[in-house]
Amino acid sequence: MPEIMINGPAGRLEARYHHEGRSENPIALILHPHPQFGGTMNNQVVYHLYYAFQKRGFSVLRFNFRGVGQSGGAYDEGRGEQDDVRAAIAYMKDRYPGLPLTVAGFSFGSAVGLRASCGDAEVERFVAAGAPVDKWKFDFL
Repeated sequence: MPEIMINGPAGRLEARYHHEGRSENPIALILHPHPQFGGTMNNQVVYHLYYAFQKRGFSVLRFNFRGVGQSGGAYDEGRGEQDDVRAAIAYMKDRYPGLPLTVAGFSFGSAVGLRASCGDAEVERFVAAGAPVDKWKFDFL
């Protein structure tokens, strides 16, 4: 599980990446919970989602939002984090054009990820684990 850095809109984004080795396998992006409450790409739910996709043959990426771990930038109340998601989607789609992409987020990651990817034709599926429906509005769905 090599560590990589992705060029993000507010600086580099620290990420972990697993490539399944076959170019036709689907791809997945995993998003972590709220950075202001200790959320990182190493959160246990994120970690288990990452490995669940990996075990099913996906090439998988998880990353830290801006201002978390070694990622550049600062927390932006979910707005800039949507741009981080778009940068990670672009990273995966540049490497695997035409392959189905699933985005999965936990809590804050699901709220930000849904906003960033809902209208994106490149995203085939979205898994919203523990979506914070009591804290965020989801009327855009």
